[in-house]
Amino acid sequence: MKNSLVINLSFVPTKPTGIATYALNLLPWIQAVKPVLLTPDTINLTNYDSISIPSNLTPEEGTKGHFNRLVWTQFHLPKIYRNLQSSLLFSPLPEAPLFCDFRYIVTVHDLIPLRFAKPLSRLTAYFRYYIPQVLEQAQHIICNSQATAKDITDFYHIPPNKITPIPLAHDPNHFRPLDKTENFPYFLYLGRQDPYKNLQRLITAFAALPNCSDYQLWLAGPTDKRYTPLLKTQVAELGITHQVKFLNYVPYSDLPTIINQALALVFPSLWEGFGFPVLEAMACGTPVITSNISSLPEVAGDAAILINPYNTSEITEAMEAIVTDMDLRDRLSVAGINRANQFSWENTGQATVEVLHKFL
Repeated sequence: MKNSLVINLSFVPTKPTGIATYALNLLPWIQAVKPVLLTPDTINLTNYDSISIPSNLTPEEGTKGHFNRLVWTQFHLPKIYRNLQSSLLFSPLPEAPLFCDFRYIVTVHDLIPLRFAKPLSRLTAYFRYYIPQVLEQAQHIICNSQATAKDITDFYHIPPNKITPIPLAHDPNHFRPLDKTENFPYFLYLGRQDPYKNLQRLITAFAALPNCSDYQLWLAGPTDKRYTPLLKTQVAELGITHQVKFLNYVPYSDLPTIINQALALVFPSLWEGFGFPVLEAMACGTPVITSNISSLPEVAGDAAILINPYNTSEITEAMEAIVTDMDLRDRLSVAGINRANQFSWENTGQATVEVLHKFL
């Protein structure tokens, strides 16, 4: 049986975030092409033709899972592709078999490991040596922002006409304004705690906020043994231990509530390929403070306070404006909702299908 399009979902964990969320939200729109999905045996996707593959290839297995997936991609994926007599593979992340008679399209989400390179990091090597080969051999490349498209050209010298930026989206039934309850007022950060997320400056900026003791800073996202202890030490040295909460991983179902109750989302990242938290907060009507670099202005438009993430005083001033200017909060809330309404998975999915159709 010939199946023209195969979609590689080998990386989807049981608790999807980031790239997996992107891939799963595309499926309803790509379904019209009648793809065959390659899914881990722990994932059950109904209403799709699928082939079950090992579940030890996902980020839940850590570095071992990444290595297992690269081996599987190189040696097992081609066999499946040929057995299905496929004409195109779509991989929602930049992984595909190398040096094979194989047609594929991949999605690149960011090149952050190159911008903030760690010389001995396996991830840096992955971006320096493996991904360039994948992109060179790809029929076409999708990315999720103009900033990432420029990075692909600047770092890898890929011609711009081989790249199509397609913005991501959010679920408006999930991320939406909710009735607010009176809680201790807090600023919210959502995401990992890697250094490029700029949490050290965020904590310093929060500590400098006038009447800082009247507020809290909630850091929602998985703790990391490499970075979290340093952040907690910084918090203790600044004397704000009781005001800074490390929430660890927050389930997807709980995100709308903690976003809605926040004074503002503060997302001063030093670089992002897109910036899901900014879009999700705007959709909830929560004011947003975010960086004026990378893809973040593409997402926020004029519906957020844009700051220089390297300038802690600007971050502090933005937070102070949020707590002192109710009119500003109201304006940002309305503007954020209107801005978020411009991003939909339908638009993302249909634009993706248009690209795929060109190569099927």
